[in-house]
Amino acid sequence: PGNYRTQLWDKQSESFLPSTPGLGMHVEVKDPDGKVVLSRQYGSEGRFTFTSHTPGEHQICLHSNSTRMALFAGGKLRVHLDIQVGEHTNNYPEIAAKDKLTELQLRARQLLDQVEQIQKEQNYQRVRRAERGLQRGRPPI
Repeated sequence: PGNYRTQLWDKQSESFLPSTPGLGMHVEVKDPDGKVVLSRQYGSEGRFTFTSHTPGEHQICLHSNSTRMALFAGGKLRVHLDIQVGEHTNNYPEIAAKDKLTELQLRARQLLDQVEQIQKEQNYQRVRRAERGLQRGRPPI
């Protein structure tokens, strides 16, 4: 998941305003193959989540759809962005409540998520070793 918050420059106080009501932001996330895994419109602050099964570098683009506001404010827009990755980002109490899971079912879900995360990490490391091997002129593993 990711959280963001925007602030517009205020000419009068010569500082960024604590919040930017009315500003719209479009969040787009692309996986390493350039495939769009998230494309959604949000407000001046928001929380977004996405799942990708492709290891590697992802692109996260935030676009303001309110250029008039930014120009009026002197063209300065500050964006605070917080990204969390991995299995630990799951909110298990929320999952349990939503899916009506017992404690045992919830623990099983957590363990499966941990195994999946380990597999993803191993696949990522395998890809990285193969890339490094190719850079050094060695055949892929």
